[in-house]
Amino acid sequence: MWNKIVAFFLSIVAWFYGLFGLPYYAVGEKIDMDKFELTWADEFDGDSVNWNDWSGHFAWETNTARRGSFWNKKMATMKDGCLTIRTEYYAEGLDGGPAGYYNYGMDTRNSFNQTYGYFECRCILPKGHDLWGAFWLYCDGVSDETDKGKNGTEIDVFESMYFDKKNPNMVSSNLHIDGYKDAHQHLGSQKYLVKGDPYSEFNTYGVEWNERGYTFYINGKKSFSTDWGGVSQVPEFMILSVEVGGKDGVAETNVLDGIDNSAFVVDYVRAYQYK
Repeated sequence: MWNKIVAFFLSIVAWFYGLFGLPYYAVGEKIDMDKFELTWADEFDGDSVNWNDWSGHFAWETNTARRGSFWNKKMATMKDGCLTIRTEYYAEGLDGGPAGYYNYGMDTRNSFNQTYGYFECRCILPKGHDLWGAFWLYCDGVSDETDKGKNGTEIDVFESMYFDKKNPNMVSSNLHIDGYKDAHQHLGSQKYLVKGDPYSEFNTYGVEWNERGYTFYINGKKSFSTDWGGVSQVPEFMILSVEVGGKDGVAETNVLDGIDNSAFVVDYVRAYQYK
C-alpha cells in the first residue's frame, strides 16, 4: 500500500512539473520485460563495426553535410566493447571534405525493421555545445502526408541537446509526422532529467510501441506515454546519430569549447517483440 501511495504522489509531482514545462525524473512504473523476447541486438563486442548490420543514415563513406557538421563513416569506431561516434573538428577537412566538425549517423534500414515491440539503447551521451546525440526509429512513410502518423512516425526515443543549458543532464523524447514541410506536425519536447552524469555514465533509454501508443523509459522507468498523431502501424528501423546545430555543414557555435573529447558511446542496441 505504501509503495502505491508513494508512486501516486510522484506521478502527481511529475504531472505538475510537466504542466509547467519543467524537467523531472522518470518516476513511473518499471517496464515488464517478461512479456518480450529479443529479436535483434548489437552488443558491439567486435573489433570493428558490423557494416552488414548498419548502414550510413542517408550517408555512407562520403562527407555528407548534416546540419552543422559532416557525416563520415570513419567517425564510427569500436573501443572497449562499445560503439564510439566521435565529434571532432578538422581544420583541413577529412577525406577531401571541407573544414568543419565531423561525426556520423547510422541505421539498420537494410538489416532490421520491426512493427511494435520494445527498443532500447544503453549509452553515454556526447558532450558538446549545441551537440545533438539521438536514438530513434524511422521509416520512409514518415514523409507520407496522407494518413498522419499511421504510415510512419519519427519516434525519437531520446535526444540530447542540452549540454550547456540550465539542466545539462536532461533528454527529451519527441514524435514527428507528415514529413518535414508545411504539413509537418510534432509532439512538443517532453524533457526528463537523468540521474548522475549521463555524459560519463551509462544509462538506458527505451520505447515500448504498440497499436495503443508509445511509452518511453529511462533506466527502465516510465517517463511518459502518448497515442498522439495516429500511432505508426508499419515496420521501422533504428538509428544512432550525432549532429551539430547549424546548416549546410556550418556550425552555429564553438561546439567543443573547453571539451577535450566528445564521443557518443553505445554499449548496446536491442529490439524486442511481444511473445
